[in-house]
Amino acid sequence: MNVHEKINYVELPAKDLAATKTFFESVFGWSFVDYGPEYTAFSDEGLDGGFFKSDLACSPQKGSALIIFYSAQLETTLAKVEKAGGTIVKPIFSFPGGRRFHFTEPSGNEFAVWSE
Repeated sequence: MNVHEKINYVELPAKDLAATKTFFESVFGWSFVDYGPEYTAFSDEGLDGGFFKSDLACSPQKGSALIIFYSAQLETTLAKVEKAGGTIVKPIFSFPGGRRFHFTEPSGNEFAVWSE
C-alpha cells in the first residue's frame, strides 16, 4: 500500500545483476521481475525496490545509507550469506539492543543483519 510521504521504494546499483539476483533469491527467498537487461525489481520484501546496472556500489564508508535486515536466527543467516557467496565485512558484534553483522553481496553493496 502506498502511503503519502512515506518511504516507498529503494534503488540500488549492481555490477552483476544476475549474481545479485541469485544471491538474494538464495539467501532471502526474493523473487525478481526484469525490466530489460539493466534493471530488475523486487517487491513484498519489507520495502519494494530494484537493482540497476552500474559499476558503483553502496557503502556506508562512502556515505551511502545502510540497509539492515532482521533475522530471528543471526548465525543461520550469516551461514546462508557466506554459502551464497557474500563476504562478511564485519563479523557479529553486540550493540545496545542486539547483535548484528555486515556483509557485501556479489555486486559489492554492503548490508547488515541484526537480531535481538
